Amino acid sequence: MVEHVLVPIDGSPASKAAYDYSLRMSEVEITVLTVVNPFDIDPLSPGYQSPLGKAGMPAYSQEWYQKEWDNAKELHEELRETAGDVPFEGVVKMGQPAKQIVKYAKTHDVDHIVMGTHGKEDFSNIILGSVAEKVAHRAPMTVTIVRK
Repeated sequence: MVEHVLVPIDGSPASKAAYDYSLRMSEVEITVLTVVNPFDIDPLSPGYQSPLGKAGMPAYSQEWYQKEWDNAKELHEELRETAGDVPFEGVVKMGQPAKQIVKYAKTHDVDHIVMGTHGKEDFSNIILGSVAEKVAHRAPMTVTIVRK
């Protein structure tokens, strides 16, 4: 049986390591998902992170989003070339990354999520990146976290 694997990718070394890991899995079809976040990181702090000075409002110009979308599509094409015979799909979504990853996985019959983390080691405990941690706690399917 072929397993549908979702690999959230942002172009970072950690997300590319997760993609490489997914290619080594047997009998998979891979969907890479890039999420462009159009909102403030901290919607409770007006003006703190928003170039517009309004919390929770889209923070950048339409041109910026289009460039991010195009960059994601270009990255997906580069990854497609490395997939060989593995069935591959690239998807770009807008929104909060953890929410979009889990939502996509639930609505597209994903069997397994493989994602990288930027987490660091601290006193022998591995602290996951916030997106990886949220996905691991919220996703109803298996989540594999790959550290670079």
